[in-house]
Amino acid sequence: QVQLVESGGGLVQDGGSLRLSCAASGRSISTYAMAWFRQAPGKEREFVSRISWNGGFTHYRDSVKGRFTISRDNAKNTVYLQMTSLKPEDTAVYYCAADLRSPNFNRDYAQSGQYDYWGQGTQVTVSS
Repeated sequence: QVQLVESGGGLVQDGGSLRLSCAASGRSISTYAMAWFRQAPGKEREFVSRISWNGGFTHYRDSVKGRFTISRDNAKNTVYLQMTSLKPEDTAVYYCAADLRSPNFNRDYAQSGQYDYWGQGTQVTVSS
């Protein structure tokens, strides 16, 4: 079992920055690809970003490219999402997820069903 705990969310103004963290426990995530998803009120959960086990592959949804950066520290069993130039439309609960089956590239990386473990989420609110 892998437990994932997100932190770092909060209220920020339009154009601000936040860094989310996803701390894993129970098992090392060093051999797993990890991802961030988000879900806004009344909307479906959507893919935000993914990083392969060693950081060699990263993917982003188009609307966050150039603003968000995913990274990981396998020694700390933690994944990060640095978010800059935040916009009100980034407001959502952000979830961390682990893909145990495809440590590198997964062509279905944006599909939530590809992920085996999920955190409880952290709220990000961007005010205009």
